[in-house]
Amino acid sequence: MSIFAVEYVYDADSASIRDEHRPSHRQWLADLVKEGRVLASGPFLDGAGALLILTAEDENDLHSLLKQDPFAAVGAISGMKTTQWSPAMGAFAHLV
Repeated sequence: MSIFAVEYVYDADSASIRDEHRPSHRQWLADLVKEGRVLASGPFLDGAGALLILTAEDENDLHSLLKQDPFAAVGAISGMKTTQWSPAMGAFAHLV
């Protein structure tokens, strides 16, 4: 398994759709936490996006997983950056 940092970008005009679908988005994340796929996630305090730290076999697996996010299904994510990540120190370093 590899670790990926995923940055979501939200448009300001998507706030109402995110509010509506946040419960299903958070349930999706909680299920992935139980599976060990989500290591951490949370919104940026300015409301412009979020950061997710996930595990995946490869980039194809990651993108397949991200397509299942309820936010993705309703168009709440306006941009996304995915980067394979190798934590050298800290809470996730033992995973690589």
